[in-house]
Amino acid sequence: MEQAVTILKQISGFLWGWPALILIAGTGIYLTLILRFLPLRQLGFGFKQMFGPQVGVGTIGAGAALATSLSATIGTGNIVGVATAIHSGGPGALVWMWLIALVGMATKYAEAVLAVQYREKDAAGQYVGGPMYYIQNGLGRNWRWLAIAFAVFGMLAGFGIGNSVQANSVAHGLQDSFGLPAWVTGVTLAVLVGLVVLGGMKRIATVATYIVPFMALAYLLAGLVVLVDHADALPAALALCFESAFTGTAAAGGFAGALVKEAIRFGIARGIFSNEAGLGSAPIAHASANTDHPARQGSIAMLGTFIDTIIVCSITGLAIVSSGAWTSGAEGAPLSALAFSSTFGDFGNVIVAGGLAIFAFTTLLGWSLYSERCTQFLFGDRAVLPFRVIWVLAVPFGAVVSLNLVWALADIMNILMAIPNLIALLLLSPVVVRLSREFFDGRHPE
Repeated sequence: MEQAVTILKQISGFLWGWPALILIAGTGIYLTLILRFLPLRQLGFGFKQMFGPQVGVGTIGAGAALATSLSATIGTGNIVGVATAIHSGGPGALVWMWLIALVGMATKYAEAVLAVQYREKDAAGQYVGGPMYYIQNGLGRNWRWLAIAFAVFGMLAGFGIGNSVQANSVAHGLQDSFGLPAWVTGVTLAVLVGLVVLGGMKRIATVATYIVPFMALAYLLAGLVVLVDHADALPAALALCFESAFTGTAAAGGFAGALVKEAIRFGIARGIFSNEAGLGSAPIAHASANTDHPARQGSIAMLGTFIDTIIVCSITGLAIVSSGAWTSGAEGAPLSALAFSSTFGDFGNVIVAGGLAIFAFTTLLGWSLYSERCTQFLFGDRAVLPFRVIWVLAVPFGAVVSLNLVWALADIMNILMAIPNLIALLLLSPVVVRLSREFFDGRHPE
């Protein structure tokens, strides 16, 4: 088993190396340029649409689609991922997370535009879509093999990063903080997840609409208290982030130092892990939204990357740097907990553990939809109910097993999802540009 894990980690390291990061970042840069920086120019319009009246047709509300995608996106990456990036790449990694998010907004926008443009209705009359549909319907039947490849990787990735990893993170976090047995957490999570997932997409969207804003605001408020507490150190922390992003970070305390290339690599990799721009997951949720035009939903979808990375990840990162916790040598969740504990004392551990538990729970819900849609594409509507039952049963299993093998497989499946999706985005980019101009230039998009 150990040898298998080692081999898989080597494969994962290769697949997530510079070529993949350049492909993902390059796609975002290319889309940003051909769209003439539309996501940045229309950011205000996107927020207006998120709170505006419902228009057009779909299965769930446009805002509910964003909440559903955020339920999967805002997760362990916002707490553990940011801490890992800073531990390995120094404070400068945070700047590269911001930069990849800014171009990632164009990627997320394009994904949602194509998802709505090429969506279909299933036997129950619900709108379904995502990369597998815009590959098949946009590129033609000759590309169906690529659509199938995405669906297979997406289905399998869900049981890794979206299920077992999340359940395990919650179980071990609560066990370390409160001594709660992992199996108790696993069974409790399975019951809670089952109550939502077995009700289908509309129930997932409803729960996400209530939980996601609450969990994000609660975590942001706690983080802002830390930043206010260290307000005198904040200007120097920001200066250090930008300086380190382009010059590297010297060794300090328990921090071993980092070169510029490490800041870039870990910043980009953890940023992508957190906001999922380019992986092809979020457009599966946005395909079901009520909307009258693909570009309108695209303008809402791009907010997911902005909220996840520019807002939520920034709070974690700046708390870690301004508190001085980044020099401790700690990594992962303990590093984030150390930053919050600098203000809240022992309660800082509770905040981080609680945040991880809620974030992971909502990720279990969001990713169940992604994996279900991939399964439905591959095996038809009859596979939906069996999938939901298997998904729920997998939760307690994930809570108690060793995850070395699961983590390695999940990382591989994630990047293998991204490749078919990125190919489709590049080939279908003229469609995205045409629809965007039709919407924004052809008429005033109220």
